[in-house]
Amino acid sequence: MAQRAAVVTGASSGIGLAIARMLGQEGYGLTIAARRPEKLAEAAQTLRDEGLEVQEIAGNLADEEVIQSVVAAHKAKYDRLDVLVNNAGVGAGQAVAEITAKRVDLQLDLNLRSLILFYRESIELLREAGAEHRNALVVNTASISGKQGEPWLSVYSATKHGVVGFTEAMNKELAADGIKSCALCPGFVDTPMTDFVKGAVPADQMIRPDDIAEGVRMLLRLSPGCVIPEIIFQQPGGGLTGQPTG
Repeated sequence: MAQRAAVVTGASSGIGLAIARMLGQEGYGLTIAARRPEKLAEAAQTLRDEGLEVQEIAGNLADEEVIQSVVAAHKAKYDRLDVLVNNAGVGAGQAVAEITAKRVDLQLDLNLRSLILFYRESIELLREAGAEHRNALVVNTASISGKQGEPWLSVYSATKHGVVGFTEAMNKELAADGIKSCALCPGFVDTPMTDFVKGAVPADQMIRPDDIAEGVRMLLRLSPGCVIPEIIFQQPGGGLTGQPTG
């Protein structure tokens, strides 16, 4: 059994899968979660084939009961949680005059509400890890859109600003418990979520999912006396910003 353990949401591909792989390589037992069972099972088997310890829980991560089941299954298997990665997210571009309530709710529920509920459900385990080694970690995938508002991605930008703000609040609220939080704020990342723009921005010019994972690896190395509240990832020269990145 692994000596430390992590939960990674949105881990069936892209940034989440890259972070999960890195954590497994670092010796963490893994619980990975995502919406599509077949895709998640394929990702989990890929990690197992690489010799990593992993269980998968599929479900709609905007659903409170699914969130509770992910954390419960993780506790049942590992009985500890050292790293929580809130990576699941969705982006839907609409002009303000065309915004639909369904797409607003979808983005608010998955990008922001789900993250908040994962903190709530995980806090007991995180506090236990923080009491043990003062380095429990929560990583929240935001976006460069969480640092500046973007046209046609206004709701997505608003949710990612919320992620950055909630991360800041958690660092203040949970510091005494030995729990750190970091918001990841990347520009274009070469994932399925950015397929819509690859006709204009070649994939080989985008940030790589492994770049994001290496940023998280750095966070694991920090002493208890250091917290990095956010990391901005961008293309050389600034690049194009403001797009969904998960």
